[in-house]
Amino acid sequence: MKKLGFIGMGNMASAILLGAVKSGFLKGEETIAYDPNDSKLNGLNRECGMAKATSIPDVIDNSEMILLAVKPKNVENILSENRDQLKNRTLLSVAAGWQYNRFRRFLDISTHICAIMPNTPAMVGEGMSIIEATNDLSPKEMAFTRQLFAALGQVEELSSDLMGIGGTLSGCAPAWVFMMIEALADGAVYYGLPRDIAYRLASQTVLGSGKMVRDTGMHPGKLKDDVCSPGGITIRGVKALEEGGLRIAMMNAMDAAYKKPD
Repeated sequence: MKKLGFIGMGNMASAILLGAVKSGFLKGEETIAYDPNDSKLNGLNRECGMAKATSIPDVIDNSEMILLAVKPKNVENILSENRDQLKNRTLLSVAAGWQYNRFRRFLDISTHICAIMPNTPAMVGEGMSIIEATNDLSPKEMAFTRQLFAALGQVEELSSDLMGIGGTLSGCAPAWVFMMIEALADGAVYYGLPRDIAYRLASQTVLGSGKMVRDTGMHPGKLKDDVCSPGGITIRGVKALEEGGLRIAMMNAMDAAYKKPD
């Protein structure tokens, strides 16, 4: 039996696998995966020794815990077709929009279920993974799950009613931060800084600023104030951002992403 089996091996599943192996939490040969893209499986087999499964039932039969990482539209069919095999098994899921109560409608009560929402920075070990507090995991299974996703960055546990907004923040915001990095770099390129250097300066500045907020526990407004000398260049930039509506633009982005279309 493998410690972890993957159903679906897209970018996020690959990041989870490679992050767990790179951190030393798992060995490649302790994992098995199925994906219709055989070349993807072959590449991961060569890279870390992950075993290739011939089918979804093959993954279920040969794994202590199963991680479901397929497109949300495919989840229902997979659950319905494999309901009996998933009895008395443990299923972790990173499928967007699928939480505990939704899974419970399709699976036997003996199946242990836990929904997790990671984000794309997990690919570089700086992800934010949210674990749904409502789950069936035993203490041992939860410890395994937390360690698995801690290998990819930070882990937070949220109640079911907060999974949606939490996932919107951590899942969507990387795209908005990438836009901010691009815009900062464009502003520097305008004044002659080479683009590759501008991207490095902007991305490291964003990374370091986020780490300061996280690690110091200080209010971001206080950290902002500490950079703004009276009459200095930074406060002039802050004024320009306020005039441009940066705060309300970010809040509106959250609102647009979280609200379902009419």
